[in-house]
Formats: sequence, C-alpha cells, structure tokens
Amino acid sequence: MFKDKILLITGGTGSFGNAVLKRFLHTDIKEIRIFSRDEKKQDDMRRDMLNNKVKFFIGDVRDYNSIAEATRNVDYIFHAAALKQVPSCEFFPIEAVKTNVIGAGNVMDAAIRNGVKKVVVLSTDKAVYPINAMGMSKAMMEKVMMAKARNASDTILCGTRYGNVMASRGSVIPLFTSQIKNGKPITITDPNMTRFMMTLEDAVDLVLFAFQNAQPGDMFVQKSPAATIDVLAKALKELYDVDNPINIIGTRHGEKLYESLVNREDMVKAEDMGNYYRIPSDNRDLNYERYFSEGIEDVSKIEDYHSHNTHRLDVEGTKRLLLKLDFIREETGLTADHLG
Repeated sequence: MFKDKILLITGGTGSFGNAVLKRFLHTDIKEIRIFSRDEKKQDDMRRDMLNNKVKFFIGDVRDYNSIAEATRNVDYIFHAAALKQVPSCEFFPIEAVKTNVIGAGNVMDAAIRNGVKKVVVLSTDKAVYPINAMGMSKAMMEKVMMAKARNASDTILCGTRYGNVMASRGSVIPLFTSQIKNGKPITITDPNMTRFMMTLEDAVDLVLFAFQNAQPGDMFVQKSPAATIDVLAKALKELYDVDNPINIIGTRHGEKLYESLVNREDMVKAEDMGNYYRIPSDNRDLNYERYFSEGIEDVSKIEDYHSHNTHRLDVEGTKRLLLKLDFIREETGLTADHLG
C-alpha cells in the first residue's frame, strides 16, 4: 500500500508519530513527512533517525498556509496533531477549538485541494458523550471530517477513535512509574474509574485498518479491554516489586468515571469487523422530515460500548499488557514469561 508513497504525519513528533516511524522506516515507503510546531522535538528525532526518508516541516495546523505547503505531493495523511490534556483544554477551551477543530479542518482542506488520496484523523473516546472541552472539540472534529467527506470526491476522509494509549504523552502510566521510582505515594483520582487500555502498536494497527477498509466518513474503533485505575496501580506495584502507598485525591476537572468508544446511536448501525467496529457516516441530507416520522426503534434497546462493559482486566491481565511496553520490561527486567 505504501510502496513509493509519501506519508505525512501531523503532530508527528508525539508518541503516535514515533510509533508509525518505527513501523514504516525500513519499508519501501518513499518518504515520511513529520509536521509539528516543536523544533526541539524535531531536532531530537532527526538526530535519532538519521534517515533520508524522513523529512521535517515546522508549522502549525492552525496556520493553513503552513499545512498546505507540507501536503504538496503527499499521498496519505495521518492527522495526530491535537491539544490532548483535559485540564489544559478546560481552562483554555478556545485554544482547543483552534487546534482540534479549525486546525483539523485546515488539514482536511489542504488535503482535498492538493489531491491527497486518503486522510485518517485521530479522535478519542472522550468525544463520545463529551463532558469536557477536549472531548467536545474532538467530537466537533469528527463532525467536520464527516461533513467534508461527503463532498471530497477525490480524497477519502475517515477517522479512528482511541481509548487510553498506554504510556503515551500525558497518560497516567508514566506518572505512576515516576512516583514508584521516586518512592512517592501513587496518586489515584478514583479507584473505580475504568479506562480502555491499548498499546501504541494497537494504535498504529487501528489506523492502518481504517486506512485499508474505510469508506468516506467512516469511523473505526478497536475493541479493547479496560482496567480500573486501582488495578493498574496494583499491577505496576507488583511488577516493580514495591509497596508505595496509594493516595486517593478525587476526580480531576472534566474526568468521567468511565469512557465510551461507541455511543448507542452509533452501535445500532456499527459493523462488527472482528477486532474492530466500523461506524458508517450519517449521510442524511437536510431534508430531515422523513426521519422524524421513521425513527429507529432499536436505539432504546441497545447499550453503548464503554469501559465499564468491555472485557475487564484483573491484576494479572493488566501486568501482561503492561509488559508489552518496552520501558516497563527494561525497568523491571521482566517479560511475560516471568508471569507463568
């Protein structure tokens, strides 16, 4: 699929961009373009890679001209640039809109005008029944993608929706491991809070699955297990063989008890594709009258797909998943074989 093609990753210096580079760097892809606003991270990545296939573009998705320049001659785009921190977006919601909604729109507009073949935009479980500004801005990004997909005849626009990507920037696992190594108490917001758990490899697999299977406007979700925050902390304590105390500090600004990946309205039409759900785009036009007289009875009978009703990991299952992370294996000296 990617032989002799040019791939652009927005926000490419982040966790996802690094995982994609790791996957693609030694394939027959022609060029990978990293687009981001952080020159320090780009310089670090350039020194680590030392590979002529990787090209770097300084710019901001908020600036249409900078992203338009980077998309020239590009075949495919993975759009990962975003403001992702829930508290930051709560206090600066306009900034979330500028990056996550308008910036995403700029990427899609540039892709359409420059004849990019496919664009996969990355969303989040927080976009489903959103209660915080980050989730609301990502939900709007999804709507922008679906609206533009209806009229983008030569560019396929589609999306993926993630749960918690383990050990990604800003996630709780690096915080817990830092607290463990420094002998500090592990700070838990709510021990009963559940989160979907997926690795960065899973995240790349989901984007590639969407890339291969998408029709315009589709959203894709990976079926993922979940764990409570309490189980996650206990699993890490056992892997590191420590007995740090656990402090319950209460739910942070804008956090949910559990996250949903597919709402019940979408579950009615979702296509089960084994390890994934495909959610086709709502292609109704503005002539809504006939939909009011022909409602969907099944919506009230179905449940959304969320982290409370997916497969629940126990401590042992969480430990096995954590040992898929390179830095956990390196720091603990353990592999899955040690668990028996």
